[in-house]
Amino acid sequence: MSDEHLKHTALEDAQGLGLGVFLCSVGIHVLTHLGLVTGQTAGLAVILSYVTGWSFGAVFFVVNLPFYALAWQRLGRTFTLKSLGSVTVLSILTELMPMGFRIEYVQPALGAVLFGALTGLGLLAMFRHGGSLGGIGVVALYVQDTTGFRAGYVQLIFDAVLFSVAALLFPLSIVALSLLGAVVLNLIIAVNHRRDRYVAT
Repeated sequence: MSDEHLKHTALEDAQGLGLGVFLCSVGIHVLTHLGLVTGQTAGLAVILSYVTGWSFGAVFFVVNLPFYALAWQRLGRTFTLKSLGSVTVLSILTELMPMGFRIEYVQPALGAVLFGALTGLGLLAMFRHGGSLGGIGVVALYVQDTTGFRAGYVQLIFDAVLFSVAALLFPLSIVALSLLGAVVLNLIIAVNHRRDRYVAT
C-alpha cells in the first residue's frame, strides 16, 4: 500500500484532534474538581492557576507559547498549526466545561484514574493525527522521532521533576493521587504510541 493511501484525510484529522481535545478537557475538569495536579505543560499551568488564582485556560495558552518555535523548526508547520489550534480550543473548552458539566462527587482515587485514562486517550488520538497539546509533548515527540526514546518516558522524566516541586507546595496525599493519574496517562502513551505499529500519519 502506498504512503498516499496511508495518510489521514483532513476530515479524519479534524475528528481525531477534536475528539482528543474534548477528552483532555473532560479529564482536566475532573482533575481540577478534585484539586489534583498533573505533569507536562498542563501540570505546570494547573499549579500556576492554583497558586495565582488565574484561569487555567489562560495560563495554559501562555505557557505553551515558547514551545511553538521548536515545533515549527523541528516538527513542521502542519504539526505546529495543529498544536496551536488544539491548545487554543482546549483553553476555551476548559473554561466552558464547568457550565455544562458539574461534578457532585467522585472518589479521589477513581477520579485520578479517570483523569489519566481520559487525557491519555485524548493525547494518543492527537498524536496519531499529527498534533499535540504543545509544550513538553512537542519536546517528547521530537526526542522520539530523532532518537527512538519513547515520548511517554520523556514525559515521565519531566513529570518527576514537576511532582517534586508540587510536593513542596501541596499535601502529600494530593501529590500521591495526582501521581497515580499521571502514571496512568503516561503508560497509555508509552504502550500505545509507536510509529512502527501505527503507520498512518
